[in-house]
Amino acid sequence: MSVAPPPLLVLGVRRSGTTLLRVMLDRSSQLAVPDESYFVTQLAHRHGRRPDVGAFAEDCRRLSTLRDWGVTPDDLDLRQGMTTGEAIAAVYARYAALQGKPRWGDKTPMYMQHLPLLARLFPEARFVHLIRDGRDAAQSFLSVPPGIMTRTWAQPRTAVDFACQWRTEVEAAQRLGRHVGAGRYLEVRYEALVGDAVGELRRICSFADLPFEDGMLAYAGAVDVSAKPHQQRLLQPPTRGVRDWRTELSEEDARAFEGVAGDLLRRLGYDLLVPQGTYPTAVGRARLARYRALVTAWNATSYAMQRSPLWRSRHPRLV
Repeated sequence: MSVAPPPLLVLGVRRSGTTLLRVMLDRSSQLAVPDESYFVTQLAHRHGRRPDVGAFAEDCRRLSTLRDWGVTPDDLDLRQGMTTGEAIAAVYARYAALQGKPRWGDKTPMYMQHLPLLARLFPEARFVHLIRDGRDAAQSFLSVPPGIMTRTWAQPRTAVDFACQWRTEVEAAQRLGRHVGAGRYLEVRYEALVGDAVGELRRICSFADLPFEDGMLAYAGAVDVSAKPHQQRLLQPPTRGVRDWRTELSEEDARAFEGVAGDLLRRLGYDLLVPQGTYPTAVGRARLARYRALVTAWNATSYAMQRSPLWRSRHPRLV
């Protein structure tokens, strides 16, 4: 029996270039990386360590993502006694097979709040963590018109709130990297990816044991973004300087961001408005603590709902 190649999971805070990297990787002849999935945490929370495969398949019939992917539960390789991670992997494996590819990946920034869960579900996975200057990511996120992206009450509304999310999630991914080791975790800068796409993509492919293919960079004009106005940059090749916080973010917002995450920006090598400042500031620490408490409450509420019978009533059977 052949051993399935490990999945490749792209990590990154929202608006950090993860969609760009996903599109490049998905053009590989060996790897299928779908758009954001959202269902991993739901299925994991509902089914614990080892699912009843009948109940698992029934829940899969209620997921609009699987319907959109063309994946039906009847086609999944589910076996009693498998782990929940293996059952979820069977969903992705079926998607990859439909694309004619032997290996799957994922790119869902929401999972940045659940990285220990991902590590438990997929113990062989490899992780590529894409980091972008948080001030540029904040400007990009806050410039998206309301209603384009799903935003819960735990999502940031201001630059300082985004700084809290950016710091929390970047540090969480780096902790994961220390836990799984360099053989399974690679850190990539967005600025390097758009500045030397060939070189960085070759490095990522080498890490992931994927062959580099020239077609991975030939995505411009080949990606349908008609329903995604916030992804129009995919109509052009990798481009430097599509955001510049120095000219687009107000000085007040930039200082507030640095008040929360200036020390992390500095460790990552990004320039600061006040290079010798002491960070985080007292105000920044308070905002960070408030944000993390809010996210903890939101995740606890989501977990309780996903475990309850209400989940199925809110997710009617689709197939």
